[in-house]
Amino acid sequence: MDPVIAWVALFRLAGALPVLRWPLAGAVIGIVTDLLDLLLFNVAVVYLGWPGFDGYQAFDKWCDQAFLLACLVAAWRHFPSLPRRVALGLYLFRLVGFAAFEAGRLPREGLLLFPNTFEFWFLAVALIARVRPGFTWTPARAAALLAGLTAAKLVQEWALHVARLFDQVTFLGALDAVWRTLTSPFRGS
Repeated sequence: MDPVIAWVALFRLAGALPVLRWPLAGAVIGIVTDLLDLLLFNVAVVYLGWPGFDGYQAFDKWCDQAFLLACLVAAWRHFPSLPRRVALGLYLFRLVGFAAFEAGRLPREGLLLFPNTFEFWFLAVALIARVRPGFTWTPARAAALLAGLTAAKLVQEWALHVARLFDQVTFLGALDAVWRTLTSPFRGS
């Protein structure tokens, strides 16, 4: 196996594990780790002469599975019954989409039909548990939260997999653009 791919895969796996101990902080670590894999690949290309690879989407989806499974275990350990059952349903729903994508039955754009609402749900429930420990879950509250999260996730899935707004953006290029924007008021005309 390619050493850069192996190293980044281990990085992603290590980033998935903290959620088992700390649901909210661990989920944030896992999501940041997910975002940083692009930086690591970009740095390997730019500074190490690594040629890159064409299989990033499949690589990312497989690494996501480790994180999502860790979140499911954490949900089962830490969440009340109703949000835990919703988490299981959302996890299984996304797993079907992942399996169809990996089997070649679902194009990348088809992932819009199986949005990863599980991740948003997990974060929301973990955040609510942290800031409102006595929160009472009802079917109506869960449905309202799920509807809002699904709408937000559909926008993100569309941007990533249908419009492909970020396909031509490198992580280092994005950091450079942010830096230029932040420092532009301080540069001379």
